[in-house]
Amino acid sequence: MILVLLGALAIGLSLGMLGSGCSILTVPVLIYFVGQEEKVAIAGSLAIVGTIALVGAIPNIYKKLIDWQNVVWFGIPGMIGTYLGAFTTQYIPGIAQLTLFAIIMLIASYKMLNAKEVVQTSNVARSRFKIIVDGLAVGVITGIVGVGGGFLIVPALVIMGGLSMRRAVATSLMIISLKSFAGFYKYVDVLAAQNLSLDWNVIYLISGVGIAGSFLGNAVAGILPQQKLKRFFGFFLIVMATFILIKTVPKFLT
Repeated sequence: MILVLLGALAIGLSLGMLGSGCSILTVPVLIYFVGQEEKVAIAGSLAIVGTIALVGAIPNIYKKLIDWQNVVWFGIPGMIGTYLGAFTTQYIPGIAQLTLFAIIMLIASYKMLNAKEVVQTSNVARSRFKIIVDGLAVGVITGIVGVGGGFLIVPALVIMGGLSMRRAVATSLMIISLKSFAGFYKYVDVLAAQNLSLDWNVIYLISGVGIAGSFLGNAVAGILPQQKLKRFFGFFLIVMATFILIKTVPKFLT
């Protein structure tokens, strides 16, 4: 139980300090600390991530930092993509989902280790088509492997949506919440068809501790150097992804 609580705290801290990363930690916590089956863990991750992101978005609503136009153009396609991704998981073995999840972790680590400051310019091309396609693609990934995709959404909102970093992070939280709940809604049917059930006590526990951790992480975010935090988290993701691949690839190939 101590490992579960520490994992839940790490989930919230990563969101509060970095604005992303919580979903990438949630699935491993549910599988390796709680002992859940892959599909149950991914479904639970969507519920947990959606809840933490929604709570994190509420203060930004009052501060008027959320760009609702981008929520519509990015979020609605993202919800559709997440629902479709969740639908396809009934035909995908859980071990294959976990292997893909590890690959996504490696991509996230690469982006964090090679992150450059994204600078907004006044001549940003706001292509709605590109925003819609990107939202749909990230949504499908969310539905299949249970990651919110903040590390993909924030740069897209800055580059294609024309938002400042602060507004992009705030808007990303709302989009992640909408996508996660859309995917979770479909996963309920997927789990029922396979006679699998969610552990709501675990979802409530990790969500609650994660929310507290996100507030703590947000409070110390201004004190700790962001670039060093991202590099540390990036290396941590490589270790986790390698561990997951070592565990899953042999099973996936047999």
